[in-house]
Amino acid sequence: MTNFVMPKINISAIAGLRQHSPELVASKLYNEHTFYKKFSQDLKKSRQEVIVESPYITSTRMYSLAPLFRSLVARKVKCYVITRDPIDHDLSMKQQAEKEIRKFQTIGVQVILTNEYSHRKLAIIDRKVLWEGSLNILSQTSSQEFMRRIENEKQAQDCFKFVKFGKFIYETRRPRS
Repeated sequence: MTNFVMPKINISAIAGLRQHSPELVASKLYNEHTFYKKFSQDLKKSRQEVIVESPYITSTRMYSLAPLFRSLVARKVKCYVITRDPIDHDLSMKQQAEKEIRKFQTIGVQVILTNEYSHRKLAIIDRKVLWEGSLNILSQTSSQEFMRRIENEKQAQDCFKFVKFGKFIYETRRPRS
């Protein structure tokens, strides 16, 4: 049996990373058990805009998220959901997605359907908080997943530009709050 030797950690290198990339060092990971509590808090604090990209939408998950989106729209927060066109899903997922997309539209959420077979899972809140990872935000029920939360305007803006959300959502300079 081989003994595992813990490598020495260069504390000054970590401090240097914090100086050059503090947004990455300051990020925090959440799993399928801890994500929705913090994500809900972020939604409740949002003031201008919420963007969620999730390839799947299920009725089970929407049961808990729909009231939050209703509240956002009532507070005049612009809400966008980017998801796959339901025609690209199997019958069960297609029916759920169609039903929940209609619910989003009734609430006042702008739904953007893509046929790019994107599998990204992310959210950008007020272009200041970025969530990214493996968890399908609008459909997760029982799988083991993770999401990374980065509270950094530059990182959120970089992601917005990188995934080309500007082709769906008007890019505007927001006043600082």
